[in-house]
Amino acid sequence: MNFTVLTLFPDVINHYCNASIVGRGQQAGLLSVNTVNPRDFSGNKHNRVDDTPYGGGAGMVMMAPPIVSAYESLGELPANTPVILTTPAGPTFNQPMAKQWADAYSHMVFLCGHYEGIDARVAKVLPNVMPVSIGDYVLTGGELPALCMMDAVSRYIPGVVQKADSVTEDSFSGEQTLLEHAHYTRPAEFRGHAVPDILLSGDHAKIAAWRHQQSVHVTQRYRPELLPPE
Repeated sequence: MNFTVLTLFPDVINHYCNASIVGRGQQAGLLSVNTVNPRDFSGNKHNRVDDTPYGGGAGMVMMAPPIVSAYESLGELPANTPVILTTPAGPTFNQPMAKQWADAYSHMVFLCGHYEGIDARVAKVLPNVMPVSIGDYVLTGGELPALCMMDAVSRYIPGVVQKADSVTEDSFSGEQTLLEHAHYTRPAEFRGHAVPDILLSGDHAKIAAWRHQQSVHVTQRYRPELLPPE
C-alpha cells in the first residue's frame, strides 16, 4: 500500500509513520508513506496557500491552485486511487471501511485541510475525491484524521501486523460486533488485583466462553447500541 499525504505539516505525518507498526511496515517494504507540501506550489515568495473567503466571514480558506498543483506533481496514479478529504462533513470512518480500502486500493491520497477549510473547487477538479470524517468534532487540521485512517488501513495489509489474529479479533472486525474483552499479562497479581482465575485454568473452551461474556458486558456498558436486538 502506498500512502501520499498532501499536508502543510509533513513532519507531523513522517514522525508518526516512521514509528510503530506503520514504520515496521515501511521497513519491510509493505507500505510507503510520501508527503507533499502545497506550500511548495504556492507560486508566491511568501509561500502563501490561504486567502480570505469570498462573501466574507471569519478565518481563511486554503486556495485551490497550490493543492491541485501538489496533486498533479504526483504524476500518473492507479485509475481508482481515492483522494480522501479529511472533513467533518463526510461520512464517519469505521473498521469495515478500513478493510474495504485495504482490499480495493494499492495507492491512497490524503488531503489535509486547515483553517476554515479548502476551496470547494478542489473536489470538482481532482478525481475520486472522498470526504471522510473521524467523528463529530473539529480539529485544527487534517493530519490526525489522516494518520488514524492510515494506521487502521495498514493493519489489514498482509504482513504489517505479525499475528493476523490480532487484526481479525479486534473490535469491529469482520463479524465481530462486540467490543473486545479485557486483557491481562504478568504479574498474576498487581497491587491487590489478581488475574481472573479462569485465565489461569488452561481450559480453552471455558476461557473462550468467559471472554465472550466479558465482551458482552463491556459492550453493554459502553456501546449498547452495538448489541444485536433481542
